[in-house]
Amino acid sequence: MKNYEKIIEIEALLENITKHCAGNNLLKMKILYFIEEYENLSVGMIIDKLGIKKSNFALMTRELEKEKLIYSKQGEIDKRCRMLFLTEKGKKVLSEYLLQVGKNFDEDDMEVSKAIETLNVFLNKKI
Repeated sequence: MKNYEKIIEIEALLENITKHCAGNNLLKMKILYFIEEYENLSVGMIIDKLGIKKSNFALMTRELEKEKLIYSKQGEIDKRCRMLFLTEKGKKVLSEYLLQVGKNFDEDDMEVSKAIETLNVFLNKKI
């Protein structure tokens, strides 16, 4: 199996695990995670990291704001940028989701941790 085939298989398997924990809200959970993890990034940068269309992101963030999971404000340095932040409710929802995902992986397995960290560093260099 070639590397790109392995990557496609890994992505599908991971999505199945994370989708199971998120129900029908996987994109919501991804957006909440990226907003929390990269809170100093602009909306455009988060969209690039997620690899989704701007229109899909806008629809989803509007829904997340209606659900009081996120809020937005103008960037402090660049006033043209919009910055997104999790509300306390959003942090709780994300925390519960991450707890569910975490149950699928052994946090103490050093081999798994090292493999995930290596893959994470590599993929972040590519994006």
